[in-house]
Amino acid sequence: MNRQKRELIFERLAAAIPEPTTELQYSTAFELLIAVVLSAQATDKGVNKATALLFPVANTPQAILALGETGLKHYIKTIGLFNSKAANIIKLCQTLIEQHGGEVPKDRAALEALAGVGRKTANVILNTAFGLPTIAVDTHIFRLANRTGLGPGKNVLEVEKKLDKSVPARFKKDAHHLLILHGRYTCIARKPRCESCCIVDLCEFNAKNLS
Repeated sequence: MNRQKRELIFERLAAAIPEPTTELQYSTAFELLIAVVLSAQATDKGVNKATALLFPVANTPQAILALGETGLKHYIKTIGLFNSKAANIIKLCQTLIEQHGGEVPKDRAALEALAGVGRKTANVILNTAFGLPTIAVDTHIFRLANRTGLGPGKNVLEVEKKLDKSVPARFKKDAHHLLILHGRYTCIARKPRCESCCIVDLCEFNAKNLS
């Protein structure tokens, strides 16, 4: 895929999605961090329902530690893997207080050192909370990047690196959410909605890429 086609793809995506942002509900970097940790193998809608009850009660590391692991589970029990997520969030909060003054670090290595936080989550925080041009490759972006030809790769890290090199600079900050939202609502898994796709004539999709 050439540079001109990439520019056109992102121009159209930006026009179709004028306010690309996360669908997770949050008001601080810490709230976003907790929401993203909870969102693993869960829907944003499900996470938002849980955090709508949790955050008014506890939305700081100190407040969540005061709840304790059992108390935290009460608020997140509707979310998949809530037991392990609760344990990780308690450890995460302890580390934030002990090593970062209770603040979410603006550093990849420090973020990835937190319990329950991997490269994808770190990229989401760096991009969405701090405005850095990182691209977190989830299942939607992995699928879309391979189908369209924007950034084909055999694993998420390979796709991330290709997108990081090939996304036009002026779209880099918003690329993460543009691609996620397009993948979530148009370039869906089993039957992509090509008939309503704004980039259908630019896409390099063919049947063998359907996954």
